[in-house]
Amino acid sequence: MTDSTAKLKELVDGSDNIVFFGGAGVSTESGIPDFRSIDGLYHQQYDYPPETILSHTFYERKPEEFFRFYRAKLLAPDAKPNAAHRKLAQLEQEGKLKAVITQNIDGLHQAAGSREVLELHGSVHRNYCESCGKSYDFDFMLHGQGIPRCTCGGRIKPDVVLYEEPLDNRTMERALQFIANADMLIIGGTSLNVYPAAGLIHYYSGRKLVLINKSAVAADLNADLVITDPIGQTLSQI
Repeated sequence: MTDSTAKLKELVDGSDNIVFFGGAGVSTESGIPDFRSIDGLYHQQYDYPPETILSHTFYERKPEEFFRFYRAKLLAPDAKPNAAHRKLAQLEQEGKLKAVITQNIDGLHQAAGSREVLELHGSVHRNYCESCGKSYDFDFMLHGQGIPRCTCGGRIKPDVVLYEEPLDNRTMERALQFIANADMLIIGGTSLNVYPAAGLIHYYSGRKLVLINKSAVAADLNADLVITDPIGQTLSQI
């Protein structure tokens, strides 16, 4: 165990109101690519940049292209929870971790056993008809072709927040509350480039701010502890 990991363990052991705020880097060890790393989606070649494809405007104007990208790059049926997901679920079961606030849409925190998961950007596991509201699951979207259609004929939209779309106010308010009340905030696997989600961390006023990320982040956090090792490897040791 490194000195920084030992310090992290000491902080966790002395806390009972921990909140975890995570991003795409939490799921890369499960085989899901992030956006901004060297192997991420922004460094791959498509006819349009991923940020453009994942915008509300593109979804409306070129839905067939949107869903082709969505199925190929955002749905990962073989992905399983990794050591980071499992440790966070364990900390919740022990009564130490009060909430996971995630920018991810893959549902791996819940698959690992976490119960209090606030999904800021929605989930690929929820889909609904834009006309009648009927719900559809992950498998329906994965195995479909072209633009997914409801039995009523309406288009089925993933419950995923696209660029240009607002975040859910209730989810944001609950996330803010958890962060404001926490005695320890762990930020992991995120570059803090995406707002308004990244702005939530500024509501933390405690003295145990930990950052676990392989690369530099956008915000100057003045964290009490910074760890640049892989997050699954790090959390599995505490």
